[in-house]
Amino acid sequence: MTLIADRVSRTAGGQLILDGVSVAPGPGATTALLGPNGSGKSTLLRILCGVLAPASGVVTLDGRPLERIPRRDVARRVAVVEQQADTVVELTAVDVVRLGRIPHRRAWAHPSPADERAVRDALDRTGLTDRADRAWHTLSGGERQRVQIARALAQEPRELLLDEPTNHLDIQHQHDLLRLVSGLGVTSVVALHDLNLAAMYCDHVVVLRQGSVVAAGTPQEVLTETLIADVYGVRVAVTAPEPDGRPHIRVLGTLTRRPA
Repeated sequence: MTLIADRVSRTAGGQLILDGVSVAPGPGATTALLGPNGSGKSTLLRILCGVLAPASGVVTLDGRPLERIPRRDVARRVAVVEQQADTVVELTAVDVVRLGRIPHRRAWAHPSPADERAVRDALDRTGLTDRADRAWHTLSGGERQRVQIARALAQEPRELLLDEPTNHLDIQHQHDLLRLVSGLGVTSVVALHDLNLAAMYCDHVVVLRQGSVVAAGTPQEVLTETLIADVYGVRVAVTAPEPDGRPHIRVLGTLTRRPA
């Protein structure tokens, strides 16, 4: 068992943001959350990590309601990578990664050898060992995103939640980042806009529209020309050029009427 959302709903300012959404990521698999702007992806991620509480429904971690688990225990299990992170404090890359060990340490305690091993391992797994002592403000956007993933890995999580981590990255860094995430072997849920990236690197996809799940399954099952037209309002051609049958989406044009 892992992190599961069961029929969760959420309202804000009298508006329904999520409406009975259920998501059950496969253990060790990478699941993409897809959908147009405003479909509820970021809200769902915040509910999954416990930052927001659902108005109805429940999120469970290994079968236990998330709200009944101490926050420190949740932080030891579930790591979050936001869209963008910045700091005005003069930190190095390794300083940022060390922040991931806070849930594992007593207040004001110095880092233990186990903490430092976790930090060094996270830097190594993300290919940042040679940049550990670089100042945060000197890093590129792609390097900063990798540092944030290294910070999350230093938590030694079993679940990893990422909110549009490829925003503002060039094509090479988008692929590098998602290749890294998909190869980590932890249960990952990642909100994405790019359907082709989701098809290439994710085991499952969940498509949201106006706060509801309209489709869920493998990329091959879900990312069809009909569904993309219905949800995104664009005409596409979907082919499967790769031996594993993963779909490739080519946009042909927009529809004259946006989907409801």
